Amino acid sequence: MKLFVGAAALVAGLAFAGSAMAQGKQDFTLVNKTGYRIDKVYVSPTSSDDWDEDVLGQDVLGNGESVHITFNRSTKTCKWDLKVVYDDDEKAEWDGFDLCQISKINIHYNRSTGQTSATYE
Repeated sequence: MKLFVGAAALVAGLAFAGSAMAQGKQDFTLVNKTGYRIDKVYVSPTSSDDWDEDVLGQDVLGNGESVHITFNRSTKTCKWDLKVVYDDDEKAEWDGFDLCQISKINIHYNRSTGQTSATYE
């Protein structure tokens, strides 16, 4: 099942989901391949010290599910950080994704090493 983020304000009021806003070059799809449910997703400019709002809002991202995150066309920043929070409150963070070059981020969890990783396209 694909989740669609509603028209709630995202990323410090600059990024929005929904067809009413023009899409920006930083739009990407986040895919959960961890084996666990993700309750919160934060996307913030690398230059910011704040995580802003949870882009999922009231939704969750189950294992095997994806969400397409869209940005307002006027958003110019390319480097973004990503943080996910699982249903058990464990967190994983990544810094400096170039969302002007990336269209898809896959989140993986390796049970044998206990490490969460991200691959992108």
